[in-house]
Amino acid sequence: MMKTAFFRHAATALCIVAGATTGAYAQDYPSKPIQLIVPQAAGGGSDTIARFIGERLGARLGQPVVVENRPGAAGILGAEYVKRAAPDGYTLLLGAIDTITAPMVNPGVTLDVQKDFEPVTQLAQSPNVWVLSPSFEGKTMADLVRIAKSKPDQIDFASSGVGGMQHLAGELLNQMADIRLAHVPYKGGPPGFADVIGGRVPAMVSGFQGALPQVQTGKVVAAAVTDVKRSKALPDVPTVAEALNLPGYQAMNWQGLFFPAGTPRASVERVASEITQILAEPDTRKQLEDMGYEPVGNTPDAFAAIIKADHDKWAELIKSADIKIN
Repeated sequence: MMKTAFFRHAATALCIVAGATTGAYAQDYPSKPIQLIVPQAAGGGSDTIARFIGERLGARLGQPVVVENRPGAAGILGAEYVKRAAPDGYTLLLGAIDTITAPMVNPGVTLDVQKDFEPVTQLAQSPNVWVLSPSFEGKTMADLVRIAKSKPDQIDFASSGVGGMQHLAGELLNQMADIRLAHVPYKGGPPGFADVIGGRVPAMVSGFQGALPQVQTGKVVAAAVTDVKRSKALPDVPTVAEALNLPGYQAMNWQGLFFPAGTPRASVERVASEITQILAEPDTRKQLEDMGYEPVGNTPDAFAAIIKADHDKWAELIKSADIKIN
C-alpha cells in the first residue's frame, strides 16, 4: 500500500512539473526569430502572401518572421528542408496544395505531408481559371468540351507543370466531362500564357493571380473558374460546374502553414491563434481579397481534415489517370 501511494504521488508530481514546464514554454515562445520557408521563387503568389502574413505575424509575436525562398522541384526542396528542421517551433513552411500532390506524381520523392508535418492553419484559398486563346474557335467551356469531344487528343491545354493543381484540374475535367484534352506542361505560367495568347495552344488552366491581369487586358478569354461559387473578382465568369452542369467539379489552390512533425503543440496553437486573428481583421481580408485570395484561418485540426480530404481526392485521380513524372 505504501509503495502504491508513493508511486501515485510521484506520478502526480511529474504531471504538475510537466504542466508547469509546458506553461512556461508557451509564455516564453517565441524567444527568437522564426524562419518561414517559401518553396517557390521570390515575387510569386506564395512569396507575396508569405511576406504579407509574415510581417503581421512577427508584429503580434514580438519576434521577426524571416522569409527565405528555397525553390525547386515543384516545392519539394523547400518542404524537405523544413521536414528535416528541428521541431522546436522556429521553422515554418508555407505549403500549398502542390505540397500534397507533387510527391504523388514523383516516384523518387518520399515526402508525406500527413506524416512529416504539423498543420498549423490554412491561410487562404483561390480558384484556378480556364482561359481560352482569342484565336480559338470556341469562346465558352461548353464550346471547348464540344470541340474536344469531336477531336479526342487533338485539343491541347496548358498548365504550369506535371502534377500541379492546374494539370489536375484539366484531368478532372477529362474524367467528369468524358473528353480527352491533351496536356502540355510548361515550366511555370508565363511561357504557357505566351503560347495561349499567341494562338499556339487553345486553352490553359491558370492560377487566379496569374490569370487575372491577362483576362482584364483582354489577352485571353476567361471561360470558367474552378470553384463551386463564382469569384468576386470575376463575377461574370461562371464556374465549371454551372457552365457544364457538372456538380462537384472543384480544383482549388490554397496556402497554409506547417511546422515539422513533433513540434510542441503549444507552438502550433499559438501561431494558429495569431494567424486566425490576423485574418479576421477587415483590412487584412480586403487586401487579400484584392489579390484574389479568400482568407481562411482555421484550427490545426480543421486544416488537417482538409489535407486528408484533398490527399484522398487527388490520389485517386492521379492513380486513375496514371499521372507521373517520367
